[in-house]
Amino acid sequence: MKLKTNQVKNKRPHSLRAGKAFFFLATIKAATVLTICTSTLAEAKKIPATVDLINATTVTQQTVSGTVKDAQGVGISGVTVTVKGTSKVTSTDNNGNFSIQAKTGDILVINFIGFTTKEVTVSSAAMGNITLSESSETLGELVVVGYSVQKKESLTGALSTIGGDKLKNVTSPNVQNLLAGKAPGLFVAPGSGKPGTAGSVVIRGQATLTGTTSPLWVLDGVILGSSPGELNPEDIESMTVLKDAASTAVYGSQGANGVIVITTKKAKSGQMSIDVSSRFGVTQLTNGNLEMMNGAELYDYYASFANASSMSFPRWKPELRDSNFDWWELATKTGFNQSHNVTLQGGTEKLQSLLSVGYYDESGAVKGYDYERYNFRLNSVYKPFSWLTIKPSIFGSRRAVDDRQYSVTSIYSNLPWDSAYDANGNIVPPRSSLWVNSTAVNYLYDLQWNKGSNTNYEFMVNFDFDIKINKSLTFSSVNNYRFNTYAAASYTDPRSNGGLSVLGRVTDYRSEYTRRYTNQLLRYNNTWGKHSLNGIVGYEFNDFGSKTLDAFGTGVVNGFEVLNATSKPERTKGTIDEWAVQSLLSNFNYSYDGKYLAQVSFRRDGASNFGIKYGNFFSLGGGWNIHRENWFKADFINTLKVRASYGTVGNRPSILYPQFNLYTVSATAGYNGVPGLLIDRIGSPDLTWEQTYTTGAGLDINALNNRVRLTADYYIKNTSNILFDVPISSLTGSNRNFQNVGEMRNTGIELSLGGDIIKTNDLLWSVDINVGHNVNKLTDIYKTRNADGSYTAKPIIVGDELGIAGSASRILQIGLPVDTYYMPEWAGVNPDDGKPQWYRVTRDANGKEIDRIKTSTYAQATQEKVGNATPDIFGAISTALRYKRFDMNALFGYSVGGQLYNYSRQEYDADGTYTDRNQMKLMDGWNRWQKPGDIATHPVARYNNQDRGNVVSSRYIENNDFFRLRSLALGYNFDFKKFGISNLRAYVSGENLFVITKYSGV
Repeated sequence: MKLKTNQVKNKRPHSLRAGKAFFFLATIKAATVLTICTSTLAEAKKIPATVDLINATTVTQQTVSGTVKDAQGVGISGVTVTVKGTSKVTSTDNNGNFSIQAKTGDILVINFIGFTTKEVTVSSAAMGNITLSESSETLGELVVVGYSVQKKESLTGALSTIGGDKLKNVTSPNVQNLLAGKAPGLFVAPGSGKPGTAGSVVIRGQATLTGTTSPLWVLDGVILGSSPGELNPEDIESMTVLKDAASTAVYGSQGANGVIVITTKKAKSGQMSIDVSSRFGVTQLTNGNLEMMNGAELYDYYASFANASSMSFPRWKPELRDSNFDWWELATKTGFNQSHNVTLQGGTEKLQSLLSVGYYDESGAVKGYDYERYNFRLNSVYKPFSWLTIKPSIFGSRRAVDDRQYSVTSIYSNLPWDSAYDANGNIVPPRSSLWVNSTAVNYLYDLQWNKGSNTNYEFMVNFDFDIKINKSLTFSSVNNYRFNTYAAASYTDPRSNGGLSVLGRVTDYRSEYTRRYTNQLLRYNNTWGKHSLNGIVGYEFNDFGSKTLDAFGTGVVNGFEVLNATSKPERTKGTIDEWAVQSLLSNFNYSYDGKYLAQVSFRRDGASNFGIKYGNFFSLGGGWNIHRENWFKADFINTLKVRASYGTVGNRPSILYPQFNLYTVSATAGYNGVPGLLIDRIGSPDLTWEQTYTTGAGLDINALNNRVRLTADYYIKNTSNILFDVPISSLTGSNRNFQNVGEMRNTGIELSLGGDIIKTNDLLWSVDINVGHNVNKLTDIYKTRNADGSYTAKPIIVGDELGIAGSASRILQIGLPVDTYYMPEWAGVNPDDGKPQWYRVTRDANGKEIDRIKTSTYAQATQEKVGNATPDIFGAISTALRYKRFDMNALFGYSVGGQLYNYSRQEYDADGTYTDRNQMKLMDGWNRWQKPGDIATHPVARYNNQDRGNVVSSRYIENNDFFRLRSLALGYNFDFKKFGISNLRAYVSGENLFVITKYSGV
């Protein structure tokens, strides 16, 4: 056995995820690898001459080796090297080296995405350097799409491919967060900011009124659902975002919100290598533009109240101005995170395996919250025969969260006059008479005893195989079993604020689910003359079953954290849910001479949670590679392609069994001590699929030797049979019922423009910009019966049930975006008396405005349409700079247009309405009314203000424009080859380092 040190791919250091504008830590990483080459590998031991029985002559086999490099002389990793006409194949290592068994005169086919395929004749055992040139047709790149791998040049649909190199400077442990700013038309809303929380992903706008807007996630051919689960980002090779019907229709009822296809890393044949990567980082919480008052500022604010002379409450005295306890400082800290990953890969021509093990740990920037995750993955490919490929894999993860936070809001709301400690340094208990606000909660006090934790285990096993029937026909089988178990427990101590009234509480929640998935596909791929046809037909089955158990009890002896120690059982309940979907599917792509492209797909889905169980979905697509035409003479254009598509995808309701009448067991509905049933929901036996019809057109251009790249798309998405939980008469025993109620339209434009501004051997500077624009409106809604027997489509008012002083409502009305805010319109401050004002609008029978007046009586204000949450444009700007051994990568995100209701201002910018919590500072440009004639942004402030200035209105709707530095990485590549290290890189990186916005919240 021969040992040698080697070096594999450099990996990114973990960086801050929510922080201020500073670099957290300079992480120097030398991912030195011990590469073990056993005697079974060609490079480790020379293989003697063999006898070719087929030709019945003695032919000398030899280990042919060489190095594949690019035009700059840099070795290329992962290049496929095949002996033409045989099944012998290998891949280059991280330095571009390869070795393979071949005879003198054999032809080696050298192939790699983005480069022109090269054929080289074997003349000796040492082939030396083989240089690949960049392909003039980058659309020849292979991308993973619906159930297959296609050349990008032959695709007719709208999609974006994100390679692993584009993910290396994003350090989030969640897959969803990796996508922010990476593709036009894809929007990632940030999560809560807690360690391990993921953002929500929306592709091409909201296409439904109920249920999730999350896309479908597909992992290595397996449909996962609306979440990628606990996948380790380190395991990702690439992600493909499918947007239009030509790309998503083959997924049928699950593709209405778009599809994201993830491909994990696979082993390469050749010498075994071990990739070890460790990263460390820090996180600092930021409060954005929400700055709370200190003790002096709050005292001056109270003193400025219009009724300050008559104001009186316990402990109100001038000394309060000198009291200033920093609750933010108490509750927050510098969070620390670490990530360690080990990848072992290698194999022979027949068997390749990759084993990945990962560990991630983060101590949150808010005290009392910690996140930990373990991952492992084993991917193997075994080729026992030329016609059979077996691809087993196994994945597992363990996620653990320790959550001892009772109330994070206390770091904003607690008065700076109240200290967490008394004069002797002891922690002040809840509702202490020592505090100005004796009803407030001491964050630190509850942190002593209260605790909560949850643990999640997830396992996935795949057994996939391909059978090559002939050169054109292959049978593929994907078979997956997924198991998830989750347990959450919490303990609320009797001494704590939360447990005082019930003498403590213990809760225990457990759930588990299993999901089985299989698809059986027959693949066809054939080329004859100028014709090329490939396609699939197949069957797919997917089922899900879950169980939950939820219990809690009260009355606990201090320190006993089990249900058996509670004196009063409060609740014990559980659920069982099941559903299944089966499908027939097909998809075909045709190309003539590489110029004219056609695509067609059809899918029939059957789902158990419908009265009308089966739905049909299809797509049609076409494309034209104009640059391949003989008459096209623009040499500076490398690629010019137009494409168009039309098709349908579907959606299912957010609840199970809407076709059935559902009942609730209730003791109060029983008789003579026997429990009874109460109707909970009226069934909808005729409920059918929500369908989205998408029309799209696109343009792809590469120019100036592919140094300039442009992709443009236009789409129209019409959704019909919209599913909605409709209010119904309570006389039925239920107040809501799922129905197909209306139609919706999304139209949009997506642009992606990139270019290599400078490109030399020593210097590379590239810039990429993507832009997304989406317009949404409701085009039809269900009709309700009027008193005269006629039917009218009336607006529906929907609230989000948030807000201390009322919920920000939205209106569903034909012709308007579905996220249109609907509430009294703010009319500013009355300059005469400083009172808040709203508009009272008078309209005619047709809804046309004929008059509006200002009123300081909130009850007289009319509800108005006052903006919507969807931005006008959003996207990202990325730039990469490399000079010799230095490199820099930056990603900026932006959003223009769109409004956001600021609930925090309703509570902390309340004009004196609430005197039991701190208040925010006025931002630059804001001012408060003090005397008659003042033109002010804020009404007069009064102690216990009853002017209702903080109730729901457009006063708290703010523009959500921003420009954010999402990530920045600076690195240097050392040359340590003489020490046996082929590549060592030191670099620093950070995320969310600054944001420019006028939004006054977090």
